[in-house]
Amino acid sequence: MKNKYKIALVAIVTSAIAGTAFAQFARPDAAIKYRKAVFTVMGTHNARLGAVAKGEVPFNKDEVIRNAYIVNTMASLPWQAFGSGTEGGDALPAIWSEASKFKSAQEKLIAATASLSSAANSGDLEAVKKATANVGAACKNCHDDFKKK
Repeated sequence: MKNKYKIALVAIVTSAIAGTAFAQFARPDAAIKYRKAVFTVMGTHNARLGAVAKGEVPFNKDEVIRNAYIVNTMASLPWQAFGSGTEGGDALPAIWSEASKFKSAQEKLIAATASLSSAANSGDLEAVKKATANVGAACKNCHDDFKKK
């Protein structure tokens, strides 16, 4: 069952990447819609992990792995939708004027989600709690500098 979800997610993500790569976001609103969708999915699954980390939901290793996998996969997707000409939405102009700082924030999130995935696979609840907090901190740091309040 677990592999069935992974295969379906990979197929969806691959289709999304291929479709957006070929489209090159011909319209800025398409790029904005894409990145918002990616962040919504990532945030939803990270919130599920947060509920586990806070003890609001019982620890279920398979569910934690599934949610961490989705968060980790989604973390690499939104950045292509921040190209020149895609300004707008909730994005602050600093994304484009401070590109190296924005790139660094991306890399920190991607590293944090990779660690989250490893922690989930370990089955160690304390490692999952720490990794979930690190992902949340990476999200917050980027939001503080690059997202409209």
